[in-house]
Amino acid sequence: MKNKVVNKPRHIGIILDGNGRWAKKRNLPRIAGHKEGIFAVERMIKAACEEGIEVVSVYAFSTENWKRSRDEVDGIFALIDDAIDRNKDKLIENNIKLQIMGDKSRLSESLQDKINNLIELTKNNTGLIFNIGLNYGGRDEILRATNICREKYPNQEITKEMFEAELYTAGLPNLDFVIRTSGEMRLSNFMLYQAAYAEFYFPKTYWPDFNKRFLKKALKVYSKRNRRFGKVWNYFVIK
Repeated sequence: MKNKVVNKPRHIGIILDGNGRWAKKRNLPRIAGHKEGIFAVERMIKAACEEGIEVVSVYAFSTENWKRSRDEVDGIFALIDDAIDRNKDKLIENNIKLQIMGDKSRLSESLQDKINNLIELTKNNTGLIFNIGLNYGGRDEILRATNICREKYPNQEITKEMFEAELYTAGLPNLDFVIRTSGEMRLSNFMLYQAAYAEFYFPKTYWPDFNKRFLKKALKVYSKRNRRFGKVWNYFVIK
């Protein structure tokens, strides 16, 4: 019991960084790094369930990732397609609910159908919520929500509640903890609104090497943070 982490985040966001460098270090093609990266996601979700985390959001494919080579982009989506087939039953059996944030319309129709089918199959699950960012960008999400609000409430002042209801993450808690692997220290357009008060952790580990041990270490780091949300420590005296 002494190793049990008490102060846990409800919602973890993960920027899956370092797949290409992991592959390059091993003289492998970049797609090999992405393949191992998906296996790492599967391990992490299992570990997050065991740790009692409510929501995990992952940055799988950004709006900027379309700038990569056609071969790499096609390879990534082929891996995602295969991962859905491989994990469909596991999500259902483990009571995991799938959500997607991002504009799915640019994905192939067959992949959209698979994703929508799995969302429907898991919509009543009450365990961990697995929120995947596909063709996602934080700025695009904010603009999208703003434009929807302008159309829905043309003559009203937009409140925080109105705005948040139009985000992809409507109904989810805001991010408590953001992990970006590979040592890079930036958000790269990931959940900009939701990360306003999040704690950040930047391990140097490349994403394909991330496992249960690294998640436990990250949670231990988080447990020692003091989140003040603009307040001061209660032992400070302000005169």
